Amino acid sequence: MQSLGGEMLNTVEAKSFPVINPAYNRTFVADRLTVGLVVPIENYAYDPAPMLNQHVERIALAETLGFTAVWIRDVPFNVPSFGDAGQMHDPFVYLGYIAAQTQRIGLGIASIILPLRHPAHVAKAAASIDVLSEGRLLLGVASGDRPEEYPALNHSFADRGARFRSSLDYIKQTWNDSPSFQNEHGQLGFGIDMLPKPYSLKLPLLITGGSQQSTDWITKNGDGWMLYPRDTASQAVIIKDWHSRLQALGRPPQPIMQPLYIDLSSDCDQRPHPIHLGYRMGTRHLVEYLKSREEIGVNHVALNLRFNQLDIESTMHRLAEEILPEFTI
Repeated sequence: MQSLGGEMLNTVEAKSFPVINPAYNRTFVADRLTVGLVVPIENYAYDPAPMLNQHVERIALAETLGFTAVWIRDVPFNVPSFGDAGQMHDPFVYLGYIAAQTQRIGLGIASIILPLRHPAHVAKAAASIDVLSEGRLLLGVASGDRPEEYPALNHSFADRGARFRSSLDYIKQTWNDSPSFQNEHGQLGFGIDMLPKPYSLKLPLLITGGSQQSTDWITKNGDGWMLYPRDTASQAVIIKDWHSRLQALGRPPQPIMQPLYIDLSSDCDQRPHPIHLGYRMGTRHLVEYLKSREEIGVNHVALNLRFNQLDIESTMHRLAEEILPEFTI
């Protein structure tokens, strides 16, 4: 099969992913691709802050229509130069609220900025949502890319990579029954413990981009990798290399996901036209694009409708009718 642009693709061998929690294993299936949505599910192309009209109803609709997961972001401050305030609400508070309004859909964070939060608070909040939702949390983690946020919290932007690593180590230690651990964030031990533990005793940790780490470190420490959109050939090379590194380390296969901004055309045959981190195109070419990603080893694509010009609910129904049947697990 050929991708957008005509590159020849290699099919990835099907293998099983580790069993972590229900959302992880519904969202990520080896050799297959599932589709989710980025929250807020609305058009706010010309304003950094969304209106959040019918935001809960649209998430519930996404679940009803069969989208596998919804994804929110961690945006501590509205940085004007960045131009996007995300869903505005704190991600853990918001996901707790959404968890109570839904039954099955995966609850993804893409991604918590670890260097800006104490890892004990991240571990506590994340495990709480995971337990309350019966294993529906997908925890993306990142080092952050907005330098203006770091002085506001009295942290250094330059050392965020080291803080990211030590935060991840701390979070993993809290899952142990009797944690005994010490690093720059504090000391665990002396008979104290952190409760609750995650629903399935650990959380899926999905590393975003490079997060100021080497590929070897990401391969050793994550449960999946969130990549930014690239052309098919470049993405295929990165994924093939990563699979080889996992195999060399003796680690089990792990999923790959990526976001994609779309502006869905009313013409199903509309050819792809580039927009920010995505395309304006019709549903036939969107299926082709997603199939090309499935073939090179992408397991989940989170669609972002921020620049979508058509009615949002109608677009969601069209995606459910014309796209999701092609990627039903």
